[in-house]
Amino acid sequence: MTEPRILYIRESIAKAQRIEAKNHQLRDFLQAKLPELHHAISFPNGNGLDALQQFVTHYIEHVPDFIEALTTLTKSAGVYQYAKAFLSIAEDYFFEPPELIQGHDGLLALINEAYLAHRLMEEVNDRVMMACGFPLAPMDMTLSNIIVHDILGDDFANQLDLAVHYSIESLFESDGFFRNAHFDDYLRSHHNDAWLNAIEEWPCLAGDSAIQLKLDRIPQGKVVH
Repeated sequence: MTEPRILYIRESIAKAQRIEAKNHQLRDFLQAKLPELHHAISFPNGNGLDALQQFVTHYIEHVPDFIEALTTLTKSAGVYQYAKAFLSIAEDYFFEPPELIQGHDGLLALINEAYLAHRLMEEVNDRVMMACGFPLAPMDMTLSNIIVHDILGDDFANQLDLAVHYSIESLFESDGFFRNAHFDDYLRSHHNDAWLNAIEEWPCLAGDSAIQLKLDRIPQGKVVH
């Protein structure tokens, strides 16, 4: 059942925030990364480290918000059976994180798990868009994911991207994921109303300026798969 799993993720985030308040592990990590970030990433006036930490914290906090929103939307449309598989995978990253991200604790560990979940949802949205012409959901985490990719570093982030690829490949082995009247109706109806009702109910899907960092330009050669 998804509800207690979402509650577990929220509790894990709250626990990680308490750990961070004591050991500042994430802040120390970000402080070391700050000079290495791509020059295209710029910050609001003020403390760049504070802005970066706030961005990462909100990025992590948005995972259960997105999962909960997509669960509610797809259940109300009668297509949850098609979304359940990938939503469960996104949750599983917090329950059984891959071995390559073990060894960290607090928010420093959760940034890896959040990246996996956000990249998974981005990849599913992109594949649905390519196959059907409409996105599964109105959220667009591409920019945020590019920033976190840069924070994590190419080598490690690319490993996480590969883990996401393997996680969802079986979901799209056939076109059965898309060939359902309810699923098609869901995509078309939400496209036609421009997702206004969904965004009003779940404003997190529209994005949050508090978690966006100003990009003068997207890093050249940065391709996120």
